[in-house]
Amino acid sequence: MANTIEELVSQIKDRLDIVEVVSEQVILKKNGGHYWGLCPFHKEKTPSFSVNPNLGIYKCFGCGEGGDAISFIMKTQNKEFMEVIAELAERFGLEMPKNIQKSESSKELKDEMIRACTKAVEFYNLRLLKDKSPETTAVLEYLTNRGITKEIIEKYSLGLAPKAYAMFYKKFRSDFTDEVMEKAGLTIKTRDDEYIDRFRNRIIIPIQNEFGEFVAFGARAIEPDQQPKYLNSSDSLIYNKSKLLYGLYTAKDAIKEDDSVVLMEGYFDVISAQAHGIENAVASCGTSLTADHVKLLSRYTPSRRIYLSFDTDNAGQKATKRNAELIKEAFQGLGSIKQFDESYLSASDDKYSCEIRVIAPPEGKDPDEFIRSVGAESYKEYMAQAPLLLDFQINEILKDKPKTPTDKTKTVKEIIPLLQEIQNEIIRSEYIKMIADNLNIDESALIREVKKSKSFDSTANRGVERIVKKNVSILEKAQKNLLSVFLVSDHHFTTEQISKMIGETPFTDETLINVKSTIDKLTYTVNNVKELIEKLYTIFVNNQEMQRVITELISISETFHNLDDDDFVMVIQENINKINQCHKEKEREQIRNLYKSANDNEIEALKIQMQLRDKINNRLKLEKMNE
Repeated sequence: MANTIEELVSQIKDRLDIVEVVSEQVILKKNGGHYWGLCPFHKEKTPSFSVNPNLGIYKCFGCGEGGDAISFIMKTQNKEFMEVIAELAERFGLEMPKNIQKSESSKELKDEMIRACTKAVEFYNLRLLKDKSPETTAVLEYLTNRGITKEIIEKYSLGLAPKAYAMFYKKFRSDFTDEVMEKAGLTIKTRDDEYIDRFRNRIIIPIQNEFGEFVAFGARAIEPDQQPKYLNSSDSLIYNKSKLLYGLYTAKDAIKEDDSVVLMEGYFDVISAQAHGIENAVASCGTSLTADHVKLLSRYTPSRRIYLSFDTDNAGQKATKRNAELIKEAFQGLGSIKQFDESYLSASDDKYSCEIRVIAPPEGKDPDEFIRSVGAESYKEYMAQAPLLLDFQINEILKDKPKTPTDKTKTVKEIIPLLQEIQNEIIRSEYIKMIADNLNIDESALIREVKKSKSFDSTANRGVERIVKKNVSILEKAQKNLLSVFLVSDHHFTTEQISKMIGETPFTDETLINVKSTIDKLTYTVNNVKELIEKLYTIFVNNQEMQRVITELISISETFHNLDDDDFVMVIQENINKINQCHKEKEREQIRNLYKSANDNEIEALKIQMQLRDKINNRLKLEKMNE
């Protein structure tokens, strides 16, 4: 019998064949050392889903999904980690560790975590409403200025986490075990093996699942220099941010009644909207929208009418475009997206998979600001007149009113991809006519450009159908390359030796920092790369984003196979140099910006010069120490 869950997972993976596991869901064909098939996680016509039997992983080069055999079972069967482990252990005749049977694998643990979260909600809420200290009074004034009344605080159970390091823990440690409070994300274990509160000196926004149970928290900073601005609960046994939407529990009846949902960006956007009568508003919980979010919403709105309501600045426009693309991908294959509002075309053969509209008031405010400053009724008017996504995108491109032939050509190039999305020929011809009139160009010329571009795209864009279209910076690529060397299996260096070579190289991406930190902790507990990969997947079993990153790093590591020791070390050094060079360039850019902002202020310019001199001196000292 295995003594720990890690030992049991290792025993199970030794008996699992990932090709057999995936073949239960996907038809695979061998090509070289990999197997390929159509991805089960998104619609595609060309196989982009790869299985690597040697490393025991799968990866889709279209949508980015990746993981090991256990995570594949979890995702395709919608099961929790311990549920899958228990089933596989039974199948292979393996016994569960005794401590797991009593705690981690039991329903009681989840129930206790939910109970702890509920107690935390009561604790934080009472603190905000009853405490008379100057700090609490100041927070109440801040909320009042944002239009958050006592009634709203009570309805949404808003609270306040005190500054004290362990007030919640000390109050409830006799009611809950340390394990329950830590796994519920309410406490953190320090290096001294002591527990402190996770949330301190923050406004608390409790998060409910669709059944109304409190499972997580969003926590907003109170002080201006407090970082991060929002601290959110991590994924846990009772909370998966990729599958849960803030406000859904209080919005689902309105979503069903209105047959529509308003998708916003922040917690306070939703609170303000719902409190002022826009009751079908929801938001993601401090993460990007996912396909699982869209699937969840589609259960409540049969027509799948989704309003996007983000900030009207550049960042908000990008969020609108990004989320619209994800929604369209999620409904791919179910029919056309509604692309025309004229009633005389309602009898066409189109079957709408969804209807996407954009609420974009011209004042340049986020929904919360707009509702507070202009009013909920005005917001509802914009909602009633919200254009379809296609109209919004075309109007955004045309609003600059190009005059010269060059500018018109540039505008047409931006619009053509939108026209190509329209499947209905009548609707497309109406848009072409409207755009040609707006730009004062020949309609037949625009038709020819659309056809020419469509013909080019059909021949040029063959192969892997990518959903994930991410521009990776030089810095991010170098950081990923550097981390991937830990996962190369055919070299003569230990994990400890690689870690020493990398040293204190600065990583900037939070996800990669998390991976690096985890690898460092595992340095002395693993004997080979296979064990390291297994441990990483087990540690991040409930974090899909981390599993995708790990899979991507494994995929990158294949680039560095079959290198001799000198070349392997050279790869490490080259990527360290790239990272350092990027940081130096960023420092230079910051200094240039400071100089620009200083203008003619001699004192500020002198301060910047002194900072620059100190940086140069420190760098020279480091270089001498390394000689």
